Formats: sequence, structure tokens, C-alpha cells
Amino acid sequence: MPGRVDDKVVIVTGAASGIGRGCAEVLAREGARVVLSDVNEALGREVAKAIGGEAVFVRHDVSDEASWVSVIQATLDRFGRLDVLVNNAGIIVVADIESTTVEQWRRIMAVNAEGVFLGCKHAIPAMRRSGGGSIVNMSSTAGLVGTPPFAAYSASKGAVRLLTKTVAAHCREKGDAIRCNSIHPGGIDTPLVRAISRRPQESGISSVEDLAAPGRAIGYGQPEDIGYLVLYLASDESRFMTGAELAIDGGLTAI
Repeated sequence: MPGRVDDKVVIVTGAASGIGRGCAEVLAREGARVVLSDVNEALGREVAKAIGGEAVFVRHDVSDEASWVSVIQATLDRFGRLDVLVNNAGIIVVADIESTTVEQWRRIMAVNAEGVFLGCKHAIPAMRRSGGGSIVNMSSTAGLVGTPPFAAYSASKGAVRLLTKTVAAHCREKGDAIRCNSIHPGGIDTPLVRAISRRPQESGISSVEDLAAPGRAIGYGQPEDIGYLVLYLASDESRFMTGAELAIDGGLTAI
């Protein structure tokens, strides 16, 4: 039976671990040719090898414009097209508004916000030449509601939310068959969340379960839970969806 994204060419940033890896694995299982990118070259190559098939790894610093140009060109050189971009790479600093340094703020913005901006900017022309495509921007529930322990992170994810809508409107005005949507995960069991839970005195979070909705049978989501939503947005099944913001958080923001 054909996969839901058969032969689509996909770039997933931050794909060496966590949500990015989960997305890459789900997309590859459903027939996509996946380019995994990350600054962690050793782990990224290991993941690409584990996925197998036509999955490849390219080292990529999303905060660097030249690196974006290189990754997209490498994708076009290898596969001849670009159909989907998953802007997933991100970092976090546990610090409230009073303790966040200017350096921390700028670094968070460079990766989480500017990295997504650069991805959209350079993916659009490549997708236009390919006849259209889908951009999926990974925001967070922290981009929907205030999160005092993560001042810079929350601001960066809010920027991703509105940039997504702006890109969607831009592509619609241009008549491009390019869609752009944002995903807002919450309480996903990743190395990043596990690291935060080891510093409860700073974040107020003693376990990943603290990020999940009360009463949920499983206290937190898995990376593949996000991967299946990305799969839908990458597929032609979502052809009429653009500019949307989709919370996938076990009901966290419903309270």
C-alpha cells in the first residue's frame, strides 16, 4: 500500500533527537525521502543510518543563513526538488524575564525565531520551482500562553506562531501552492524536556508529567505523536489547511 507522503522530499531540522527524530522516522516510514539536519553530526548520521532507505544527514546550523543555502542546495542536488520543510530545531533557556541575559535572549531568538525565518525565506523559492509544498513550523504551547520560567523561549515561539500566519498569507497572495502551519506541542518526552526536569528549582517542573494535562492516562506525549501530525500536514490530505495553529498537548491549553 502506498505511503501517505510517497516520494515527497522533506527537510527536518533538529532531527538528531527528540521531536525532530520522531518526525523524520514517521515521514520516512510513509514513503518520504528525508534530509535530516542538525548541528550534532555524529548523532544525526547515526539516526539517518538507522532510518535507512534514502534518508541522508546534512550538518546544519539553522541560525546561519549560508548554512540554510547549503542545505537546500544539497537537497535539490540529490533529489531535484523540495516538497516539505519541518522547521523543528530549537533550544531553551530556563530563566524568567528578570534573570534572562541579553546574550541568552539573542541566542534563543537566533535559533528559534531567526532560524525559522531563514528556513521559510529560502524554502519558498525552492518549493515554488517544485510546484508547491508544505512548511511546518514547530512552535510550542509556550507560544500560546505565558510561561514565566521560559521568558525568551516563550517569546521566540510566539514569534514562530505569527511568522507562520504571515508566510501563509504571503504564499496565498503570490498564488503559490505553498502552505504553512504551526504545531504547538506540550509535555513531550524528549531529551530537552528531561534536562529541564532535572532542574526543578529553576523551572518549577519536577518531571515531564508536570507539563502534561491532569488526568491524562499517559502523562506525556512521545515524539512520534507529533510526527503523525507533521505527517498529515506534509501530505496532500491537508491541502486546504494553511495559516493554522495546532495544539497537540494532551489538553494542557484547554484548561
